Amino acid sequence: MDIDKNTPYAGLTPDCVFDALDSVGLRADGRLLGLNSYENRVYQIWLEEGRDSTTRSDPPSSVVVAKFYRPGRWSNQQIAEEHEFVRELAERELPVVAPLAQGGKTLHEFGGYRFAVYPKRGGRAPELEDRETLEWMGRFIGRIHAVGALAPFRARPALDSASFGAEPRDYLLAHGFIPADLSAAWASVTAQALEGVNRCYERAGAVKNLRLHGDCHAGNVL
Repeated sequence: MDIDKNTPYAGLTPDCVFDALDSVGLRADGRLLGLNSYENRVYQIWLEEGRDSTTRSDPPSSVVVAKFYRPGRWSNQQIAEEHEFVRELAERELPVVAPLAQGGKTLHEFGGYRFAVYPKRGGRAPELEDRETLEWMGRFIGRIHAVGALAPFRARPALDSASFGAEPRDYLLAHGFIPADLSAAWASVTAQALEGVNRCYERAGAVKNLRLHGDCHAGNVL
């Protein structure tokens, strides 16, 4: 199946989502809920197995979350490294949600789409004004970094000022994304910001890269 890069999810219909799960041995009961995700498409899906016909309630094992990766965004090797890192964290009893292994694999493909399936886990937004919450989060992030330092990523990109700063800035300027009346000011401010980032790297000297949560913000913490 060829995916149109301009409308990459045009073919990801509910039937396609259900058939994808069916292909890995998980049969949906027809209920699907789209979840918030900027880059990918993520759905909460109820399964036929495990439903209590007496109470009409759903035990946790009968609900999964399926993540369909944006075509062309990541390579299979990069996704596999992410899955492996999360598995390592889960094995060390950090509160992360690792993908389920169906047929010995965590990354699957159906109809041109790559996807992973996760158990549903409840959560709530962190209370960032609470000092104790911040301390707990700091300890968990420190443990993530300790595990991440045990081995490097080999396929996933590094967070640096060139690929995550200068290159996207130059692309936006070159392709007219910035309004003409703001372009000069925006270019000046972003250049000043990147100069500050580069000075920080210079002061730090030889930095050791490690695996980490590359999108760690308040809206992306379980």
